[in-house]
Formats: sequence, structure tokens, C-alpha cells
Amino acid sequence: MSTTLPTARTFDVAAPNEPAATPALRVVPRRRPWRWVGTAVVLGLLAQLVNGLVTNPAWEWSTVADYLVTKTILTALLTTIQLTLLGTVLGFALGIVLAILRLSGSAFLQAVAWTYVWAFRSIPLIVQLLFWFNIAYLYKQLSIGIPFGPELFRFDTSNAIGAMGAAVLGLALHQAAYAAEIIRGGIASVDQGQLEAAAALGIPRRRQFFKIVLPQAMRSILPNATNEVISLFKGTSIVSVLAIPELFYQVQVIYGRTSRVVPLLIVATIWYIVLTTLLSVAQYYLERHYAKGSSRHLPPTPLQRLRSRVAQFRMDAAAARGETRTSEVSR
Repeated sequence: MSTTLPTARTFDVAAPNEPAATPALRVVPRRRPWRWVGTAVVLGLLAQLVNGLVTNPAWEWSTVADYLVTKTILTALLTTIQLTLLGTVLGFALGIVLAILRLSGSAFLQAVAWTYVWAFRSIPLIVQLLFWFNIAYLYKQLSIGIPFGPELFRFDTSNAIGAMGAAVLGLALHQAAYAAEIIRGGIASVDQGQLEAAAALGIPRRRQFFKIVLPQAMRSILPNATNEVISLFKGTSIVSVLAIPELFYQVQVIYGRTSRVVPLLIVATIWYIVLTTLLSVAQYYLERHYAKGSSRHLPPTPLQRLRSRVAQFRMDAAAARGETRTSEVSR
């Protein structure tokens, strides 16, 4: 009699310390077909726009090229830049004083600053320019001295305030009203608790302002201040009512003589776009500088952003090629 013993069954038991093998996960980029469709539509519209600009002879691009860098236009552009710089520097200098008065504890000084801002924001700029240009009609002479006392210096307004002086004066006083509110808003946006904490630590008030208040306030001031400077740069065209040969006035003179209205307007537009772009670039780097107080990592520059996009595009392309090869192997 023979007996058959059951065969012992064997089990694959993984070692307790050895992790189970898992298939490698492959990262597949998210597909965005509608984004590509939208990009194609926008590119088509842009191509159509550029084609219309290039092929339509009515734009007279040759005339634009003839006048773009002529001595007359460049001199007028320099006058425009000069008006912008003077209006900005003097306007923001006075705006800082007005903002300090608005933030002071004196009700009288607050009322004076508020009245100034209210008055110069209410009166149209062209009215202010014409008023300062005709100041000699009201006051033949002005003097500097002790109030209700002896005069130290006297001058004729007709000689001291010409067309250029009236333009700078009007632009600066008008700009100061807006600059004051921008600066006041930026300073008021800083949390007062930080100043209280700094005072509790014994930090001097001067250092509190320059090290704590100003870096944070500048993040709120810069975008609005840049908008004001750009508006002032384009708004200098209004001084053409005083016959000052700035860019827009000079363009008007030329197309009044040559009847080339559209090409000369394009010349002025190109220069306005160029200088506005430069101001926007300066604004970006100033904002990036003052972002140090709120962010550990500075926002990337346009060049760094472009490099990141190119690297991401290469990674996506490499992942797509890997997916294609995998699908071919599986077939």
C-alpha cells in the first residue's frame, strides 16, 4: 500500500523589508486644445491687421520714415520730454509737501492742503494754462518779501512768465494735486501696527519712515505715480494752445503745411509709444526692486520669464516624443 503525500504548495512571499515593485509613473502634460485654437485665431487676426497696415498705401509709410527722425521732430520731442520732467519733478515735490500737510495733526494745515487738491483737481488743465499765461493781465508785477512788510525782490510778470514758464507752472501745479493724493494713499496703506511695534522697539521715527513705511508705501505709490507720469507725458500736447513747439504742436504745423495728416500723426504716435514703453519698463524694475519687502523671491524679469517658457516648451515636447515612442512600442 502506497500513500501519496500532497505536494507542498509554494507561495511567493516578498521579504518584509523589500517594497513591492510598482510600475513607473509617467507624467503626461495636460492637453489644452482650446488654448491652441484661441492662439491660432488671435494670430490670424494679428496677421490680417499687419497685412492691412503694410499693404494699404494710404498709410504712407515712406512719408513716416522721412519725418520720424528729422531735426524738427526730434527738437519737438526734446521739448515734450523737458515739459514732462519739469512737471513731474516739481509736481511730485509739491505733492510730497501737500501729502505731509494732509497727514499732519493740524486741522488748519489739513484744510489748506485739502482745499488746494480740491481746487486744482476741479479746474480743467487748459483753463489753468491759459490763466497762468495771462497772469500779467491781473498782476503786472509780483514781489517777494515779508508779508505786509518790506519787499525784497520785484519782477514783471510779463517778462518772467512766458509761454514755457506758464506751461511748466500749470503742469506742475496740476500734477501736484494728484501726486499728493497718490502719496497720501500709499503712506496710509501701511499698517499702523507696524509703526507701533517699531516705536515699542525704540526705533527712531526717521528710520521708521525710511526703513518701514517708505518701502511698503512705494508698492502702492509706484503704479499710480507711473500712470500719472505717462498721462502727463501725453497731456503735454495740451500746451499747444500756448504755441509751444512740443511734439504734437510741431506735427500739426508740418501737416498744416504739407497736408500729410495721417503720416504725421503716426510719427507722433510712434514717439509717444516709444517713450511710454520706456516708462513702463522703468516702472517694472522699480516695482521689482520694492517687492523685496514682501516676497522672498523677486518676480522674474521678462528675459528670465522667456527662458522659463522656452525650457517648459522643450520639456513638453520631450514628454510628447516619449509618449509617441511608448505608443509605437506597444503596437
